Amino acid sequence: MDDTGTLVRRATEAFNAGKPDEAQRLCEKGLARAPADPVLHHLLAAVLFSRGVIAPAHAHIDVSLANRPSNAPARLLAARIARSEGQFEAALAHLDAAIATSPQREMFVEKARTLDMAGLRDQARGAWQAILKVIPGHQEATARLGRLAWEDGDAATAASLLAQAVAASAPASVWFDLGVARQDLLDHAGAAIAYRKALELKPDHAEAALNLGIALQESGDVDAAMGAFARAYRLRPQLFGSIAMALTSASHGRLWLDEDGLRRALTR
Repeated sequence: MDDTGTLVRRATEAFNAGKPDEAQRLCEKGLARAPADPVLHHLLAAVLFSRGVIAPAHAHIDVSLANRPSNAPARLLAARIARSEGQFEAALAHLDAAIATSPQREMFVEKARTLDMAGLRDQARGAWQAILKVIPGHQEATARLGRLAWEDGDAATAASLLAQAVAASAPASVWFDLGVARQDLLDHAGAAIAYRKALELKPDHAEAALNLGIALQESGDVDAAMGAFARAYRLRPQLFGSIAMALTSASHGRLWLDEDGLRRALTR
C-alpha cells in the first residue's frame, strides 16, 4: 500500500503529465487515509482549479492553509482561486502574505495582475512600473502600461510601449491594442499591420477584423476594407451596425441606402 508521500508524488506526476482524473483519484485516496494532510489538499485544489471546479478548490486550499499558513505556493494558488471568483481583496491579502514569506518575481506579477483586474488603476500602474524597473523589457508589464496609457488618452506613449511589447512573441490582444493606439495617431497603415497580426494569431477576433476594415478604408483601400468587414460580419453578425456606420461615415466610405444590399455584399 502506498504511503502518503508516494501518493503525493504519483499524483503530482499524473497532474504534470496531463492526467487530472488520475491525479484527483490519487489525492482523494490519500485524503481518505489522512484527511488533514495539507500537501494533498493543496494538490487537489490545484487539480480542481485547473479543471474549473472553483468552489471545491477553494475549500481544499483553505484546509491546506489552515495547516500551513506560511506556505507561499499555497498562498499563490489561493490568490488565483480568489481572483477567479472576483474576490480581489482576499486575493491581494494572500499575495501580500506570500510576498512577505517568499518575495519572488512571480508573486509581484500576480499582484499587478490582480490590481489590474480589480480596476485599481493607479496601484496597478505603480506595480507594473516597479516590475519593469526590476525586469527591463518585461513583456506583460510593458503591454499593460501601454494599455493604461491608451486608456488615459496618451496614444503616443501607448503606441511606443506596445510596439516594444510585440518585439518578442506577443498574444493577439497586445497586437490589437497596438492597432488601436496607432489608429488614434492616424497611422492607418501601421494599425492595419497590427490588426492583421492579431487576426493571424486569433482568426476569430471579430473586433480586429472590424478595425482592420476601418484602417484600410481610411487608407483609401475600400475593396480590401470590404473584405475585412465581410470577415468581421461572418465572425459576428451583430457588428453589422458598426460596419454600416464605418462605411458611411469615413472619408473614403461608401453610401449604402439599402441594408439588404449591404448584407449581400458582406456575404459574397
